[in-house]
Amino acid sequence: MTETSRGVGLNWQALVDIEALARWMDGQGLGRGPIHEVTALSGGTQNVMLKFKSADRHYVLRRPPPHPRSNSNETMRREMQVLAGLKGSDVPHARLIAACPDTDILGCSFYLMEPVEGFNATVGLPPLHAGDAGIRHRMGLSLIDGLVRLARVDYRAAGLEGLGKADGFLERQVPRWSKQLAGYRDCAGWPGPDEIPGVAQVAAWLEKHRPSGFTPGIMHGDYHLANVMFRNDGPQLAAIVDWELATLGDPLLDLGLVLTTWPRPDDPTSMKIEPWSGFPDTRELAAYYAEHSGRDLSALPWYEVLACFKLGILLEGTFARACAGQADLRMGERFHARTCALFRRALDRVSES
Repeated sequence: MTETSRGVGLNWQALVDIEALARWMDGQGLGRGPIHEVTALSGGTQNVMLKFKSADRHYVLRRPPPHPRSNSNETMRREMQVLAGLKGSDVPHARLIAACPDTDILGCSFYLMEPVEGFNATVGLPPLHAGDAGIRHRMGLSLIDGLVRLARVDYRAAGLEGLGKADGFLERQVPRWSKQLAGYRDCAGWPGPDEIPGVAQVAAWLEKHRPSGFTPGIMHGDYHLANVMFRNDGPQLAAIVDWELATLGDPLLDLGLVLTTWPRPDDPTSMKIEPWSGFPDTRELAAYYAEHSGRDLSALPWYEVLACFKLGILLEGTFARACAGQADLRMGERFHARTCALFRRALDRVSES
């Protein structure tokens, strides 16, 4: 979470009634007095985050975006549930302070969490990390450590049984995402799935080669370098962020997404981190995960292909909305290019298997 200048790019005053928030905090026993030093935070998310101070304590508020979707409040409640469940675990996360699932205070669900001291590597590396290839190497392994720790959490003991339905998780994946792709036809101007290479072929391969079983656990659902923060003083994770897609399922899909989104200097659609030298390659990441998680990775190519399939379809949704005038067209076209690259990568993995 990086600070932006006050009010730049976000009219937070129209989104957060500070006086109403202060009254609610008083009722929660979170210090009495005015809210001050309000600063908008940015971090690659559409959700609104404000850092502020009250009664000599700093807080971060998180609420849905200015133009919320139909499930935005449900998403906030899911994040509250996950952060509450992770309390006391060794999973790096921002500590939940208080949650308001109701919408009568700010017109939406929201929660308060502790500020996290750290940085997002996709925004830029500080001098310590940029100047040491060894630190960058350990950053990659720390990313996998976070994933291993999350998969080890006993979701029943954490009270997270209701986070999702693990039974039939793998069987639901292709139908679910295929249905989402088909739904984009409602967006006027979208050219359709024929513009994406190999959609039907990839879906058929996934159905044919689906693993017969898995060990269920908590999934982040969108785990990659852009959704973690690293410590300022070393390579360790400071926090995993953006829990809105968290669910119960097969944690190997999170690993598949890490490998799928891992920066590739030869891919212009891939995320970029500079300098990149020193970071481990995907083979080392997978080997490290296998060693420290104890999970069987014999079906890993399947999870990589599914990660391409899922992420590509999610990104295509922004392109479809852009075609209909509901999102920025340049961003939509960039996401569409990424979708096509992901499906080409999936086809390559299919041909190798």
